[in-house]
Amino acid sequence: MSTATEIHYLEDTNLGPKAGGLYRRQNIFTGLAVGIISGFIGWLVSHALLQSSNWGTDMVVTVTMASWVIGFNAGMGTFNAPFRWLRGKDQTHEDELYAAGVSQGGWRYWKYCTDHKVVGTQYLVFVMALFGVGGALAMMIRTQLITPHSTFLDPETYNAIVTIHGMTMIIATIIMVSGPFANFIMPIMIGAKDMAFPRLNAMSFWVIFSAVPPLMATFFLGGVDAGWTTYAPLSVQAPAAMDAFAICIITFVVSVTVAGINTVVTIMTMRAKGMTMGRLPIFVWASMVGGALGLYAMPAFLLDMSMMITDRATGTSFFVNQVGGNGWLWENVFWIMGHPEVYVILIPGVGAILEICSTFARKPVFAYKVAIAGFVGIASLSIMVWAHHMFTTGWAPLLAGPFMVTTELISIPTGIIFLVIVGTLWKGSIWTRLPMYFAYLFLWNFIIGGVTGIYLSDVPADQYFHGDMFVTAHFHYTLLGGAMIGATAGVCYWFNKMTGRMLDEKIGKVAFWFIAIGIQVTYFGQFWEGFQGMPRRVAYYDPIFLHANQMSTAGAYVLMLGWLIFLYAMIHSWRNGEIAPPNPWHARTLEWLIPTPVPLENFLVDPVVTEDPYGYGDTPPPGQLAPFAEPEPEREPELVPVGADASASDGGSH
Repeated sequence: MSTATEIHYLEDTNLGPKAGGLYRRQNIFTGLAVGIISGFIGWLVSHALLQSSNWGTDMVVTVTMASWVIGFNAGMGTFNAPFRWLRGKDQTHEDELYAAGVSQGGWRYWKYCTDHKVVGTQYLVFVMALFGVGGALAMMIRTQLITPHSTFLDPETYNAIVTIHGMTMIIATIIMVSGPFANFIMPIMIGAKDMAFPRLNAMSFWVIFSAVPPLMATFFLGGVDAGWTTYAPLSVQAPAAMDAFAICIITFVVSVTVAGINTVVTIMTMRAKGMTMGRLPIFVWASMVGGALGLYAMPAFLLDMSMMITDRATGTSFFVNQVGGNGWLWENVFWIMGHPEVYVILIPGVGAILEICSTFARKPVFAYKVAIAGFVGIASLSIMVWAHHMFTTGWAPLLAGPFMVTTELISIPTGIIFLVIVGTLWKGSIWTRLPMYFAYLFLWNFIIGGVTGIYLSDVPADQYFHGDMFVTAHFHYTLLGGAMIGATAGVCYWFNKMTGRMLDEKIGKVAFWFIAIGIQVTYFGQFWEGFQGMPRRVAYYDPIFLHANQMSTAGAYVLMLGWLIFLYAMIHSWRNGEIAPPNPWHARTLEWLIPTPVPLENFLVDPVVTEDPYGYGDTPPPGQLAPFAEPEPEREPELVPVGADASASDGGSH
């Protein structure tokens, strides 16, 4: 058989009419239908049986939203495989091929599909949609603040929008790298044919998809005006929308936990022959550390929400002071999640930046082992410093000093990572393409976000800044200017491998300058607000803050325009872009040594790894003698089968 035929033979297989079983009749539309019907039945039954009880409305909303989540996933096919296994009838090989999307074309992206590349693409589109919703809410916030007493929004609506904007963006940023790239790219990087648990991988996406409607439903249930942290006892006393919010978070945590387990197990058990831990690409290390940290942090969020929803719906008293509860319990459990969560977001994005810098500087990752130690150090220290968010609460004042010192220590491994990135670029033969533009922007924003965070870990300074717009500017520089820009650099870098098309760099560079300028104007304006003492989460403010707010709002409109241009570049390129060669960047990690589009099982033969992926100083990159030379025609790489003499060919080894 010819090479092209061999590459795509699984995709072209005509499966029998019984292959897939129930999967053949299930897709996003059946999921929506079953979810809506299930939610309606849940509402009907709970309203009839529970509405008249002491906590009737909260019970009804909780049951309705939980019924929607379960019904949607049943309609999608999430539970098909475990139910068949319980009946003693596991799926056949043809069923597995159908579940992986064989012979379904573009329709597989609208179904429960176990192919990790499909799941990665689904996550990419989903994250873009979440950022669109969160960005629209952000523009409503900034529009309200353009004048001191704007009538655009009333205070209750404004606070509800602030809450849902914050949580939508947190959900999106947690999965913006671990969703698309740790699913699509990471398994190929380690020489695997799929994730360790393909069914759980597909489940993780559709479960998180089902978490979003309850979040959006909060607007129709009275709104959640307690802020994205939803501190108790405010959350216990909030309208019924809080129950839908809690179901969203519980569902989201289930998805992220399943995905984190899958990532760690895949990396630990499915590496190619010869790929030792010391030969892992740095992005794989970042994905593993971020995933493992999420396994520690995210269940605390589920615990908080579960206790809160039982306070609301069953009369427990975890956070109700009058009957023995304590609001400090919420804060401690929340920030046990909330501080590590920042690094669950940030570490994978930094890993993507290091991959990009190594490729475009034509140098190995500087101090590779030190970078790994930095990731581990950040993760380890982040679980010990949650109480620095509580310096102003009065909780455990004698511990403020030790927590302050430990929090400041986290700047050491963070600074080390920054120096590793700079060291990778230092004296490199840099090829400045669009991914590098965003890598440079990441460095600028990352240093501002990091330095301003040191002030908030200092008790006297935090007493002044806590609760004002300085904090808002700091964490937006860290999460948007740092982590989100790192994810955007990853999109620019891996877009061609994921879509088979080259991203239009001319449009992308126009978007870059709007984004870069918009970030600085928006968040320097918020630093200005913070220095003046403007509090967060206020719909109306004193006219003394007018000019700073006008500056921030003007920057926000520039920033949003930049993101819209970048979105246009992605959609236009995805549909009409230049066909991508297998390795347009002349990189050395395994994902660039296989065809584009990627075959179903990734590798025609199992690769053998004989050295690290960053040996740019030893030999020229494949097909190119200098970083500024025109790329030579690509020849299809030859992969060495497991067990063969690795010296027989260098095409399938590093």
